[in-house]
Amino acid sequence: MSARANLDLSPVPVESPEPSRAQKDAGSLRRGLVVPDAPAAWRLSAFHGRVGEISGSRATATLTFAFRLVLEAQRLGEPVAWVTGLASAFYPPDVASTAVDLDALVVVRAPDVRSSARAADLLVRSGAFGLVVLDLGKEARVPRPVQARLVGLARKHHAAVVYLTEKEAERPSVGSLVSIRAEAARARRTGEQFLCEVRILKDKRRGPGWSHEEACHGPDGLH
Repeated sequence: MSARANLDLSPVPVESPEPSRAQKDAGSLRRGLVVPDAPAAWRLSAFHGRVGEISGSRATATLTFAFRLVLEAQRLGEPVAWVTGLASAFYPPDVASTAVDLDALVVVRAPDVRSSARAADLLVRSGAFGLVVLDLGKEARVPRPVQARLVGLARKHHAAVVYLTEKEAERPSVGSLVSIRAEAARARRTGEQFLCEVRILKDKRRGPGWSHEEACHGPDGLH
């Protein structure tokens, strides 16, 4: 388990009269938790046709909000690809507990950031994925020509491309071509419960300043 995985949170379970298809088909790791539909502000539709970035440092919740988008994409029947480096990865049992279908999630491990960027380019270019997440970690550098291609491909295929980065809000985004950037953070509330908040630092469509927050249960490592 990576240290980063321990810092990200699974959602508070809520009752649902009819589980989604993704919840039914998830696999043996699933614990049967159900998450509410994404709120009006934090929805996959806000990222369609765009390149976005979710960043955070120290008490971060980047994976929490990234997997909200993954879950929504799966519920809509849109294939999802997750590109990550060799030193950074999510913890599968925590992800499965959020009702994400791990069997349907395409995961690509790349040796370096440049290779990750090329992999993302090929995935988006195929037109087969509604969401491609590129986990850059602290090495948040993507060659500008690749960024430009990703922007064009996202628009062409109406796909969402999301960078995940580890840095403070004051630091600049991966590049000027990033259309929407969010900072994700968490704070302990009571006992096992945390308050997760995503704050929009940049949004070329709606303008920055809006935010969303929700209560989450921490994984076993944070209890």
